[in-house]
Amino acid sequence: MTLATKSALKQPIEPSGPSADDNRPGRSAGVVRAMERTDLSAVARLFTQTFRKHRLQPAPDLSGYLETVFFTSPLYSPDVGSLVHLNEQGTIDSAILAIPLEFMVNGRPMTARLLCAFMSQGKSGAAGAARLARMLRAARQDFCFSDNASPVSADHWVAAGGLALPIQSLEWHRTFRPMAAGLERARGRMPFMGKLPLQRIARVFDHFIRRTKASFAAAPHENTTSAPISPDQFAELALGMMDRFFVHPVFSKPEFDWLMAAARLNTSLGALYCRSVVDVQGKVIGCYLYFGADGRDAVVLNVLCLERQEAAVVAQLFADLDGHGYAGARGMAQPFLMNAVLRQRHLVHRHTGYFCLSTRHADLKAAAVGDGFYAGGLASEIWSRLLHDF
Repeated sequence: MTLATKSALKQPIEPSGPSADDNRPGRSAGVVRAMERTDLSAVARLFTQTFRKHRLQPAPDLSGYLETVFFTSPLYSPDVGSLVHLNEQGTIDSAILAIPLEFMVNGRPMTARLLCAFMSQGKSGAAGAARLARMLRAARQDFCFSDNASPVSADHWVAAGGLALPIQSLEWHRTFRPMAAGLERARGRMPFMGKLPLQRIARVFDHFIRRTKASFAAAPHENTTSAPISPDQFAELALGMMDRFFVHPVFSKPEFDWLMAAARLNTSLGALYCRSVVDVQGKVIGCYLYFGADGRDAVVLNVLCLERQEAAVVAQLFADLDGHGYAGARGMAQPFLMNAVLRQRHLVHRHTGYFCLSTRHADLKAAAVGDGFYAGGLASEIWSRLLHDF
């Protein structure tokens, strides 16, 4: 996204904060306030004008989707929700869409704000955008983050005291079937390609290629197997395996169920699947969650494992996805998985957006620049329809 951010604030607008300065009498500034349901039509238009310039009107279901994602989370309150700026005429000229997410930070719960779009209406909204951006100053935030900020936005994050995390700013992509993977990339650039009967042709070529170049097939780790599990089982396993990190999502049952339901609305990525990875003694050593659609790329949301089991779990993950016939697999890079992922063949890393965060807490910042930070997947925006359609 362009003006792009995805960020997340945390602190509500307080009387002593920057919003109070911007709204005080005698200033020419407009008003910063929490987004309300009555703003949805205006925000949908602003989103379309900013990010979908080829459309004259917002998609018919955009307002409803915005309401579901930004107002119905069990953690939602106006203090941790989206923000809008109203100009002197009372019109919304800029906005930040935000989802509250609960994290554990060194044993204490903390509500973070994930920004899913930072938008303004041309030059007229520049002042409002600047006022909203001032909310991102690290000194005023408990925890805010973005997993897809533009270079310009990332520079603003850093200038305001935040961090840009280099590894989490990468997406890995492992190819299993090169012709199908090429068709997937072409479909992303030219959607009409998805309507052409090319998948069967790609399958024939891939069968030949994989017979002549066996390295496209992903081999499992010795003595590991996997099995489908329910979302509740995945959440239980993930919670235990995230304890190794100083900072990680809480995934309480109400929030986890809501995130899964919201993610399932993005049918363009396929269906959601959960699997566990088991060693030769029958012990569960890992689990993962992903979107899958026949013949296309699998989109891996979360991969968790016990310490020192990264290689086995990652190898089994790729072997499973290859075995299910996907063109390839992609997901956010994570420091603790880098060594295991890099052992794969036909692997590339792509920069799709900066992972940025702001916080006034020294221990959270230290964890983020080290190995003690885990976010992404359900605790990010990768599942949102705002990235893929409308």
